[in-house]
Amino acid sequence: MTNPVLSLLSGVTRQTKDAFLQKTQQVEAVQAQFLRSLLQVQQDTVLGRALQLADIRTVDQYRERVPILPYSSYEPYIERVAQGEPGVMTADPVLYLNLTSGSTGKQKLVPVTAKTRQITSQVNRIGMGFAIEALRQRNLFPGKMLLTSSIQLLGHTTAGIPYGPVSVGHLRTRSFLERQLLAHPFTALEIADSLARHYVCLLFALRQSRLGGLGANFPILALRICDYLESYAEDLIQDLETGAIADWLKLEPHLRQSLQQRLRPHRKRAAYLRQVLKQVGRLTPQHAWEQISFITTARGGTSDFYFERFPQYFGNTPIYGGIYSSAEATFGIYPDFNVDGSILAMEAGFFEFIPEDQWATDQPKTLLATEVTPGQRYRILVTNYSGLYRYDIGDVVEVVGFHNQAPILVFRHRLGGLLSSTTEKTTEFHAIQVMQRLQQDFGIVLENFCITLSDDGIPAHYLVNIELAPGQHLADPHAFIRQFDRCLQEIHVSYAVKRRDQVPPPRLRLLAPGSFHRLRDRLLQRGIPEGGLKFPHITENRRHLDGLTVLQEVGLEETIPC
Repeated sequence: MTNPVLSLLSGVTRQTKDAFLQKTQQVEAVQAQFLRSLLQVQQDTVLGRALQLADIRTVDQYRERVPILPYSSYEPYIERVAQGEPGVMTADPVLYLNLTSGSTGKQKLVPVTAKTRQITSQVNRIGMGFAIEALRQRNLFPGKMLLTSSIQLLGHTTAGIPYGPVSVGHLRTRSFLERQLLAHPFTALEIADSLARHYVCLLFALRQSRLGGLGANFPILALRICDYLESYAEDLIQDLETGAIADWLKLEPHLRQSLQQRLRPHRKRAAYLRQVLKQVGRLTPQHAWEQISFITTARGGTSDFYFERFPQYFGNTPIYGGIYSSAEATFGIYPDFNVDGSILAMEAGFFEFIPEDQWATDQPKTLLATEVTPGQRYRILVTNYSGLYRYDIGDVVEVVGFHNQAPILVFRHRLGGLLSSTTEKTTEFHAIQVMQRLQQDFGIVLENFCITLSDDGIPAHYLVNIELAPGQHLADPHAFIRQFDRCLQEIHVSYAVKRRDQVPPPRLRLLAPGSFHRLRDRLLQRGIPEGGLKFPHITENRRHLDGLTVLQEVGLEETIPC
């Protein structure tokens, strides 16, 4: 490897990855040992005493005696943690509070300790080991990485405990060596203004002809990086040529001074990019850099919809899922590029799985990691050192196989991500499959979409709200909504049955250009962190798209006045 930092890290991460793979041969024992150790450490906390953890000796006793509780049951304890009371949920002091995004529900706080950070770092090293191996096998360039995520804290509790998105907590604790892997100064991530932060990170990254990787929490944020690159191409090239950061950017003075000192003119590179812009007419990542070795971003769930647009910006660059995690827990580690399945992170938590026939039960019977069946879907429960016990995050995963004894999980959707006109329970996974097929059938690209329910009539109509990508045109909206109805019936048996005599025909609504950008701004104004921003593709919130301009609404046979 030509990168000395990566050379140094590769040996460590390879050993960590290999040790993890060895343990996939004894998952039951590893999980049982994790639970025993956790119960011993946490038994004297306030919550541990309330749950009588000291009296539990076996996995079966734990599952019998500790109830599955919603987040609301933890809130009184979280409030005490935030006020600085020690030993409430965790034996170790709380150093940080992860704040969930709130994009799909109420924001939640989750304790972070030195122990949880150690576990997260270990999982990240395993993931890095897999990524470096994947690069080596493909003879890809292991260069530096472009990252534009903010590291701004959202605030401190009354006791002075910092809180913010999980990504902020992770990035702020990155080691010196890991920070050297970035294609721009780490301090660029301190910039508060989103445009300025993206611009400066891109400006430094453009100095390099090759890029090792591009990272974004979610695929839609990777597309946003592309949008900034394309929209500000001429300004970026000009600044690259002069070595000056644009004076119109909203930059904190001390950061501007620090970053400006590290920027030097690069006239040769600027001339090359200017020629590319002239020849191609736009600047995209695949044109700006000779090669991007990989993109790391979330896989599963809604990601596939956005991946449809990746080739026009990234060509066939492989996509790596990294770590399947949330603010509450870490669940899996992706073993390779271009795969949706992650191997259970068996030392990041104790995991249980609720089969579908138990989902309506308050205290369902669960399966252990070695007892699940490929092809089946489960709600996943986690017990971890954040002080969560048998916690149901609401994720629905599909088991697609095993690596030795460790299940391979694909995130499909959140449990609350269901849409029902009657009782058909359409999921985001159903909706994304249909919209991917429709884009292919009609030769169009969608900027985004969201399916809601109408206000008129009981049962309600499905409202298929779409925004076309710039330059796109839908010639036959009636044919589009007819094909939507047919496709959804093909892949979703319950919808097909209910459509016969219960669910009324769907309607298509064409939204004005910029609609989802307006929705994004609205969500940000509500306090949702940019790095955690997710657009639900189905929602029973009939007010979710209020205020957006509908250009045209059509049913299966009629056009409805807007």
